[in-house]
Amino acid sequence: MTLLALERVCKRHQDARSERVVLDDLSMSLHAGELVAILGERGSGRSTLLRIAAGIQAPDSGVVRFAGAELAPPDSSALGDGIGYCSRASADREAGFVLEELMLAPRIRGVRHSDAQARARAALERVGAAACAGYPFNELDGAESVRVGLAQALVLQPALLVIDEPVTGVDPPEHEGILELLRSLADDGIAVLMSVGESTEFPNADRKLLIRDGVLAGSVDPELPSVHQLLAEASA
Repeated sequence: MTLLALERVCKRHQDARSERVVLDDLSMSLHAGELVAILGERGSGRSTLLRIAAGIQAPDSGVVRFAGAELAPPDSSALGDGIGYCSRASADREAGFVLEELMLAPRIRGVRHSDAQARARAALERVGAAACAGYPFNELDGAESVRVGLAQALVLQPALLVIDEPVTGVDPPEHEGILELLRSLADDGIAVLMSVGESTEFPNADRKLLIRDGVLAGSVDPELPSVHQLLAEASA
């Protein structure tokens, strides 16, 4: 069954001088347990696509459906209740310790303190960040920040995880572990929608979709070594 569907979605950004088409009549779907990677250069529309898919940003036209219901951002209740949007902790944010921060969302939803703490610890364990429980958010390194961001989404038990460029800013030796983690989450039944920038390392995705000028070019060959070659193939 289709978990997420974008139907003829369009998005434009306008400033005082001009209007730019960011997403152009874009349609796609995602199923439970599927890992889909959106490949594209900076400015291609990939981040906007992810924000719209997560219900954070509204399209100018078109429809986004999650679990059969239409999303109506920015007031959609799906974000946090079925959809997890992963953002890494800012190095300069004023925040408490990781475990305490992860407990906040369940507590707001009425989960008992002990159960919220158990959920937070289980989520950290699942992403390989149990040792970060007592760390301040602003002391996490790149890989820890990604893993803790994933744990913060998992603590609400989402059906869909959306994450933008998970290995950007992460030391190369840590890339493989993070991509394998995302693959394992999909294997557990959670749909994962992620973006990949200009990198020679691609995840073991079920589908890789190329976006260029706000248009999806369809599936791409996972053996192609770079985004530049993918773009060349699309425009040939």
